[in-house]
Amino acid sequence: MSLHPRRAGWRFQWATVLWLTVVWVLLWGQVTWGNVVNGVLLGLLVTAGLRMTRVEFRGRVHPVGLLVLLGRFALDLVRASFEVSLVALRPRHTPRGAVICVQLRSHSDLYLTLTAELVSLVPGSIIVEAHRLTGRLYVHVLDVETSGGVEKARQNVLDQEARLLRALASDEELAEAGLQRSRRAGEVTSR
Repeated sequence: MSLHPRRAGWRFQWATVLWLTVVWVLLWGQVTWGNVVNGVLLGLLVTAGLRMTRVEFRGRVHPVGLLVLLGRFALDLVRASFEVSLVALRPRHTPRGAVICVQLRSHSDLYLTLTAELVSLVPGSIIVEAHRLTGRLYVHVLDVETSGGVEKARQNVLDQEARLLRALASDEELAEAGLQRSRRAGEVTSR
């Protein structure tokens, strides 16, 4: 018996079909009937043909936390792009890269994946490996000196996870991760 049995019948995940349709139309760059119909057909084919396990989301979107997450992510993108360009343009400087292990606080596959994606999207760092059973991310940092050291790079990943949890996690998930929501506009602090 398979660990991932096929779904019974033609049940679809309509949110996934809608999302895949939007991505398809964005990839083509034009909103036309043909692109929308092809996107819907592709979404139906993907959701019906591929075995996808359900991802549990017990949290809810916290608007203030989401704004903080997106704002800080945009700031990190600009700052890191500038730092990477300085490393690339500095004459006779050899960046000292490192692979660091970061033990995440949350045990959710969803938050592990989203944290890994957010970290990888910032220039100068990329996820080398993610262990879902242990909740560990192995992150390659381009230049440890520019990042402020190994502990600072590790703390940046943990801070990103905390902002993500503040934006999406329930209070129970925050407590499981050892974080708590303070009384001020969605701020999360460690216990």
